[in-house]
Amino acid sequence: MENQLQILLSEEGAEAEHVARLTGYLREELLQLDLADVTAVPGPPVPPGARAEETALIGALMVNLGTGASGLSEVLNVVREWWGRCHGRHPSLRLTLGDDVLVISGATDEEVGEAFDLFLRRHSTVGTQ
Repeated sequence: MENQLQILLSEEGAEAEHVARLTGYLREELLQLDLADVTAVPGPPVPPGARAEETALIGALMVNLGTGASGLSEVLNVVREWWGRCHGRHPSLRLTLGDDVLVISGATDEEVGEAFDLFLRRHSTVGTQ
């Protein structure tokens, strides 16, 4: 569905509690917006035979953008600000909207801003129908 944004975050070598805490903080910030819903969902399964220290733990959120024209823009602003406050240890992000996927990993603040701006332009009509 085009008005649902999936946000996956992961951090190599992080403990499960740390990833859960990061996911919870981001969810709390997103809930301050006028969105239809922000739900914590199970992340993808760990591949069979993978050891915990070899696998990045993943937190997942499903954001229902609703029908407001500014929903995606507001969500991306919150995610960008939240990511910028993760000093030193920026988690990797994977945002999926429809068939479009944006992956942020090892990027600078400027690169993240540019990537989010491009992602937003590609979906400038989301929520305006």
